[in-house]
Amino acid sequence: MRLTARVAAVILLLDQISKYLVVQGLDLANRGAIDVLPPWLNFRMAWNRGVNFGLFSGETDLTRWGLILVALVIAGWVWRWIARPGHGRAAQASAGLLIGGALGNVIDRLTYGAVADFLNMSLPGWANPYSFNVADIAIFAGAGGLMLFAAEKPKTEA
Repeated sequence: MRLTARVAAVILLLDQISKYLVVQGLDLANRGAIDVLPPWLNFRMAWNRGVNFGLFSGETDLTRWGLILVALVIAGWVWRWIARPGHGRAAQASAGLLIGGALGNVIDRLTYGAVADFLNMSLPGWANPYSFNVADIAIFAGAGGLMLFAAEKPKTEA
């Protein structure tokens, strides 16, 4: 459990620090866009009121609080599930990624009313219309890791 908690804390800190530095520090909330290494990496401000790619978005408080509740329930369920004996380090770390990312986006919804997305990666000749953040990366990696490593038994020392 310590590994899960440490990974979740690191992700939560990285997510919130990166959002603060870019959204407030670079004033992306007002500037809207900053080209960093075009087209590969850009900062594009997007306030996500839904889930991935704005799905299920809504402007109402009911939507906001509903998504906060769903994220907290999922994070809590993953925490309880990973606390059971029999999970390897990769599954524990994956759970930490997912929990830390979910909590980072919950903090955004509580603070801003929406998730602050700002990372945008494109290719020459293709402009990606979507933005994301560190929490989104962690949630995606954590969910993928749990699918890959959940059934893996921890190695025992001989």
